[in-house]
Amino acid sequence: MTRTPTALLSPADQERRRGLRLMKGVALGALLFMAVLFVIAFAFQEQYPPLAYVRAFAEGGMVGALADWFAVTALFRHPLGIPIPHTAIIPNRKDEIGRNLGEFVETEFLRGDVVRTKLEETAIAAKLGEWLSVPVHAERVGAEGSLMAAGILRALSDDDVSDIIEDLARKHLINPEWGPPLGGWLGRIVESGAHHGAVDLAIDSIATWLTSNQASFSGLVSRRLPAWVPSVASRLVDDTVYNEAVKFVAAVKADPRHPARIAIDGYLARLSDNLQHDPVTMARLEETKATLFDSPRVRELAAEAWNTAKAGLLDSLADPGSGLRRRIDQALAEIGTRLTTDAALQRRVDGWVTDAAVFLVDRYRHDIASIITDTVERWDAAETTEKIELMVGRDLQYIRLNGTVVGALAGLVIFSIAHALLG
Repeated sequence: MTRTPTALLSPADQERRRGLRLMKGVALGALLFMAVLFVIAFAFQEQYPPLAYVRAFAEGGMVGALADWFAVTALFRHPLGIPIPHTAIIPNRKDEIGRNLGEFVETEFLRGDVVRTKLEETAIAAKLGEWLSVPVHAERVGAEGSLMAAGILRALSDDDVSDIIEDLARKHLINPEWGPPLGGWLGRIVESGAHHGAVDLAIDSIATWLTSNQASFSGLVSRRLPAWVPSVASRLVDDTVYNEAVKFVAAVKADPRHPARIAIDGYLARLSDNLQHDPVTMARLEETKATLFDSPRVRELAAEAWNTAKAGLLDSLADPGSGLRRRIDQALAEIGTRLTTDAALQRRVDGWVTDAAVFLVDRYRHDIASIITDTVERWDAAETTEKIELMVGRDLQYIRLNGTVVGALAGLVIFSIAHALLG
């Protein structure tokens, strides 16, 4: 198996590799110690019979050390490079291990009852409220949310959004017939007298204009009189027209039941009725609407509306001192305070979160667990083996060390019992 260069390993993996090498050295040292002890005891046991017990001790230790070395090595590679069956288990059965691990996680952890029990024991809303009620945390959430929203806005295609706005405008604003709704709206205004304020404003504006623009009446009528009419008479006619206009506007302004006002009310009432029932009036309104909102103009308005809204939102989201950002931060802080103090709200939020999590787990637990299976299948066998060995190999070397000690003790016990029984 090809080793990953140390320079490419993370600092944690480099530390694990050093620990693994150290423990491999300790386990090998224990095996060599037992071998040396066995040679010495075997060579001198005839001269010193008690060394037979030492020989049995060392012999059992060597057997245990070799057996456990084989078992540990067989997990990661072929011992001594010999392709013995059922060795190099991890690289050869990597995909199966991944599937079994994914199935285990799916059946034992991703269960609705397990998730519900865990979440019901956790005060999710209260903890979230305590965290959000800290202004720094609320500002952080607002900043991260604003950054995410700005990223989404920038990622959106301006042409696609303009098309959507145009389609919505046509569907809900332009294509529907305007006559009946406008007529009904106008009729309700006339019935309630709400238009009287607009009429008063118009009359006041006319009166103000007349006061400031008397010169505009010079020649207004006199230019149409015969040339033989004296100039004095012409000026008199113009002044009379101006004065009559001022008097008329003043009369309309002073009398709520003036015939002009009644005529305006009658005209608006007829217009309201015609917009709802007169085909000619309705057709003229639709023609005017079609002329006003022709296709190029609608698309131009949609693009302009989107660009304006997008630019304003991006500026507000990017500026921590903008009104939008301040309101977001305040809203988050208020939510945090309510989650901390409102027990009923806490129960509702906890219930929503628990129900949502259980629904997602029950519906998508196989898809979630498949992440493990698919990820393990994509891993390189050699790299996977090395990663796992770095994670657990140091602890596995203790098995070799323990096997040496246990084997030695077992050999000593077996030899002692046999010697005691058989002589």
